[in-house]
Amino acid sequence: MDTITISDLEVFYTVGVPDAERLQPQRLLLTLSLESDFTAAAAGDDLNAAIDYSAVCRRLRELGSSRSWKLIERLAVDLAHLLLEEFGPTRVTVEVRKFILTETRYVSARVTRERTPVTGETAHQRVARQVGGVPAGWR
Repeated sequence: MDTITISDLEVFYTVGVPDAERLQPQRLLLTLSLESDFTAAAAGDDLNAAIDYSAVCRRLRELGSSRSWKLIERLAVDLAHLLLEEFGPTRVTVEVRKFILTETRYVSARVTRERTPVTGETAHQRVARQVGGVPAGWR
């Protein structure tokens, strides 16, 4: 499978469990791998047939202004679902790096999610269909 990798995208999101940690957005680094078949995009040299990585970066930078999370694990899962639903890769890996512990270089959470081969829907879409809507925390 073909892969687009976005390394160390700098974003500022409100994330953390203690209230003091959630007072202002924190600097996080995101590394993303978006798997997709490049055949059509490469054959036609056509951005419309590709994943627009510039649009991915814009979307993720803007996301932090309207959301907050307690756990980077939840953030990573939410980002993976967003990328699958809005940009259409067949599989995505998201790593979120947080620079909160002074005795470490960083702490990270990494998740991989993919579309189901038969229906093409994401796990997020499947759960929403099964429960009759999008769970409140996933909006």
